[in-house]
Amino acid sequence: STHSVKDMENIFQLVRNIVPTLHTKKHKGQDGKIGVIGGCQEYTGAPYFAGISALKVGADLSHIFCTKDAASVIKSYSPELIVHPVLDSPSVLQEVEQWLPRLNTIVIGPGLGRDDKILQNAKSIIEKSKLKGIPIVIDADGLWLIAQQPSIIQGYQRAILTPNFMEFSRLYEAVLREQVDSNDHHGSVLRLSQAMGNLTIVQKGERDFISDGDKVLVCSHEGSSRRCGGQGDRKS
Repeated sequence: STHSVKDMENIFQLVRNIVPTLHTKKHKGQDGKIGVIGGCQEYTGAPYFAGISALKVGADLSHIFCTKDAASVIKSYSPELIVHPVLDSPSVLQEVEQWLPRLNTIVIGPGLGRDDKILQNAKSIIEKSKLKGIPIVIDADGLWLIAQQPSIIQGYQRAILTPNFMEFSRLYEAVLREQVDSNDHHGSVLRLSQAMGNLTIVQKGERDFISDGDKVLVCSHEGSSRRCGGQGDRKS
């Protein structure tokens, strides 16, 4: 319909506003340097999708900080990614911290897994990033970590959480100590954002509900009917 075409044009304009404009005066890195914290033996595709998607929408450099046994696999997917095999290293915090001042944002969670040691390392990286005021996007097993310890990110308004339905329910119940009302997506995402200190939450689903604790935006544009692994990682 005409209405849906007009809506799609509005979305495209919003995207154009945030994608860096290319011109000859810029130097490498000026259009964005992204760090992805994730990637282990079992999950190598997720951090690749997150890192390569950032490049495809205009970022200049994507760094993947993964475990040692995931690094060669991820490197083989693309020569464009800068891969650091440090996530399971005893010196991981020092290794990552030296790169933080050069990054514009970090994504925590794609392919992270749930190994206690790796999760503890991810927690330490979040804490260091907060001290430096770096924007943080948390998805996938990064959200599992936050559901166990919400205080890690609570109140940090430069964070965006991007849960699917199950991840949202787990986090909601951990923070608010009650079941999610599945008939009130609008109110649920608003309440969770407020309880988390007004950080931004993007609840992914048939319709995406986005809240900063003050207002709720709804995106009802239809995506792919498939629900396969990797789709959420491209969004983060």
